[in-house]
Amino acid sequence: MWYMKVSLGWLEGATRVISHNFDDRPDEDDISLIVIHSISLPPGEFGGDSIDQLFTNCLPANAHPYFDTIRHLRVSAHVLIRRDGRVIQYVPFHKRAWHAGVSTYLGRSCCNDFAIGIELEGTEEVTYTDTQYEQLIALTGSLLRSYPRLSRRAIVGHSEIAPGRKTDPGASFDWARFHSLLTVRGVSADPRFDRSCEF
Repeated sequence: MWYMKVSLGWLEGATRVISHNFDDRPDEDDISLIVIHSISLPPGEFGGDSIDQLFTNCLPANAHPYFDTIRHLRVSAHVLIRRDGRVIQYVPFHKRAWHAGVSTYLGRSCCNDFAIGIELEGTEEVTYTDTQYEQLIALTGSLLRSYPRLSRRAIVGHSEIAPGRKTDPGASFDWARFHSLLTVRGVSADPRFDRSCEF
């Protein structure tokens, strides 16, 4: 699926799991950064409903010892891409999801104000799947076309905006492959001037 249509802040065709962990952006027109994260719950395990439960504030503390240490968190990315390529959206893009925490990008703090957060189900040691890359490329291309202040130059890992605090998506994320696939799919550095390839 090369093209994901964005309508009123939602991806058409994505599964919606509504999170309440968001609020209004200071400026809905200032969506100018994409942040790539990784997550697995319990750590190192894939599948199940634990990520959905974390992002919707209903993680059962007694289901795993680790859960009791994080169940107080009020967090959510905008989107999760599962290992099998399934795309789940929790927060509409024009709202401020709580994914970046204390963060800075090019001198601007509070990245949640202007960023879209994308979680990849995975770890910093395990290679992400081919399907995840393909879905991430489709999603990224659609976001670049939907939000004019976004640019290929402003796609970063969580580690880049919170150095010393966060390390995801980690060495297992192949940035060269990601950017190469964007190029192959016809996504230029500024998508407003490259409409030659639809997703």
